[in-house]
Amino acid sequence: MNLLIIRLIIFAVVFFAGIKLYRMYQGWKLDREELLESDDTRQEGGQMVRCNWCKVHVPESDAIREQGEWFCSTAHLDRYLQEQQEQTPEEKE
Repeated sequence: MNLLIIRLIIFAVVFFAGIKLYRMYQGWKLDREELLESDDTRQEGGQMVRCNWCKVHVPESDAIREQGEWFCSTAHLDRYLQEQQEQTPEEKE
């Protein structure tokens, strides 16, 4: 009778260890897939360029180019152009 109980305990330990290992494998597999997907999306964006106004780097495909300068949004482009217009009359005086 004692031998049967010991076998059941060993079977239960091996069973739960197998379940634990299987769940760890699934988690590792999901993490790896997410990592590969993030690498793919990072490569799709292309080269990074720096916004001339806020100095934040954005993918070239998302950036706006005006007068040879890069901007992350139209708001920053507008601010830059407004600043350029304000500085121009001061230089003429």
